[in-house]
Amino acid sequence: MNSPLAQTPSIGRTLAQDIARLTYADLPADVVKITKLFTLDTLGVIGGAARAPGMAELTTALSAWEEDGKATLLLTGRKANPVTAALANGAAGHSLDFDDQHDPARVHVFCVVLPAVLAAMEAKGKPTSGRDFITAVTIGVELFCRLGLACYNSLGKGWHPTTALGSISAAAAVAKIFGLNAEQTLNAMGLAFVQLSGTTQFIADGALAKRVGPGFAARSGVLAAHLAGNGITGPWRFLEGEAGLFKLYERGEVKTEIVSDGWGTKWEVRDLSMKPYPCCRCMHTTIQLALDLKGQGVTADDIVEGTIELSEVNRKIVGAPFNQGHTNPVVHAQFNAAYGFAAALTDGKVEIGTFTPERIRAADVSFATKFTTVAATDMDETALAPARVRVRLKDGRELTVERWAVKGAPDDAMTEAEVFEKFRSCLAWGFGAKGPAVGALERDVMGVETMTDARDLVAGFLACRNTAPVS
Repeated sequence: MNSPLAQTPSIGRTLAQDIARLTYADLPADVVKITKLFTLDTLGVIGGAARAPGMAELTTALSAWEEDGKATLLLTGRKANPVTAALANGAAGHSLDFDDQHDPARVHVFCVVLPAVLAAMEAKGKPTSGRDFITAVTIGVELFCRLGLACYNSLGKGWHPTTALGSISAAAAVAKIFGLNAEQTLNAMGLAFVQLSGTTQFIADGALAKRVGPGFAARSGVLAAHLAGNGITGPWRFLEGEAGLFKLYERGEVKTEIVSDGWGTKWEVRDLSMKPYPCCRCMHTTIQLALDLKGQGVTADDIVEGTIELSEVNRKIVGAPFNQGHTNPVVHAQFNAAYGFAAALTDGKVEIGTFTPERIRAADVSFATKFTTVAATDMDETALAPARVRVRLKDGRELTVERWAVKGAPDDAMTEAEVFEKFRSCLAWGFGAKGPAVGALERDVMGVETMTDARDLVAGFLACRNTAPVS
């Protein structure tokens, strides 16, 4: 029996009560539409990951310890322990760095929440309606966005907020799938906090661990909710306690009111961005500037040197000098503004194939080494969208281009046609999938609220695997 102290109000307890009360009927129509579109996008990105570096090794390593289980490894079709499936599928969702982001919060949300929810539905062993699926995903995503906004400089401290904050958010979503009450939901989030981890060191070192981080968060969320549903308690002051998230991890640099104010009426999911390019969001505006210069007739051969100006946080993440001989070229290039600029200027586009070792090491993008990245004095330290590029040309001209908005964000959103094209191209890249199965999955996702069993989404995804590049 819980002690009276354990019933004392806390931010987490209030949040858990709000989560437990929220139903599909509380979701505005546009929020439901957003959840469906980003679910579609994430399933496409997961499929595209079938050929991504590290994914075959990861699924092989995880499968070595699994005979059978209740949940599906989406890249192979094998069954595994639900926590293992959440880990593998979460890593796949992030492996191309093509997954969504809440730009102000600097968190990738669906690559954690969706794999956790899919694994939980299969683990439950009985149907979950499409409406309950949407509700659970939306809750996890909304909480994730709010935590990222509240912990507004987590990335600047060296945390990878997608990995760190994702565990708590995934736990909340899975708690909804499992039908946990408010107190159990509180325990689930507290137990997820106990497992919290995440560091940007894997970015600095160009390590494949970068893509596994969201998988760790999805795994932790599923495990936390499962334990909470079976009577294990977690710290109820996991947010504001002396050793809680806000003080221990964020050093008091937190806007606490964002976590729960307006819950159920104000929706941060409306500010989600979808990625048009498969690389770190911090360099997307730089890519657009390269395309702008290409439109002006500038070519690689014209450039003597250049400077990329970003916010200080963006500079820390993607501002390293381009190293064409890097031992981990893919991750290095996905987090290198100079390379993104060079590839876009050379090819006139940036796509999944841009980030393969062969493309990264090609001679025609070596001019990326001529660029220096600096912090702009007129950009807010944590600003994501703005970027400026200055180039000096062989004919003596100096050109400057800048943008203060980034494509894919709500103020320059991808069209639905672009979303569907991205989904189809990802499945074609990863599986060679095309035709009726892809169309059927599109229709299932966009009509998921009518499904009696949302586990059918997993079957629809597997039907798109008309090749098997990952074993």
